[in-house]
Amino acid sequence: MPFKRLLTTLVETVPGASGAILADWEGEAVEQHCQGDPFQMKLTGAHWGILLSRLNGLREECATGAVQHGVITTNEQHVIVGAVGDDYTLVMTMCRDALPLVALRSFQETARLLKKEIY
Repeated sequence: MPFKRLLTTLVETVPGASGAILADWEGEAVEQHCQGDPFQMKLTGAHWGILLSRLNGLREECATGAVQHGVITTNEQHVIVGAVGDDYTLVMTMCRDALPLVALRSFQETARLLKKEIY
C-alpha cells in the first residue's frame, strides 16, 4: 500500500509542513513521514486523534454530524487533523509561518486517497 508515498508527498509538497501521520482507531501509527523526531510524531498523531474522537462524540449532542477535519493553531505550530473513514486519523503538522488553509486542499486529497486505499 502506498501510505508512505502519500504521506511523503503531502509533507514534501506543502510549504511549511513538518510531518504527517496516519493513525488507527487506537492511536497507533500505521505510517508516517516527518522531518523531526519520529517518536514525537507518533505522540502527536495519537493525541490529536483523541481530540478528533472527542469532537466526534459531540455530534449527537450538537446534531452537527461527523467532524471531517479541523485546523488548530498553537503558539508553536498549525495542525490539521481529519478523519479517514470511521477508523483512521490523518494528522499533519506545519510551522507557524505556513498557510494552513492553503494546505487543507492537499490534506483533503491525501485523506481521500488514503481512504480509497484502506476501504
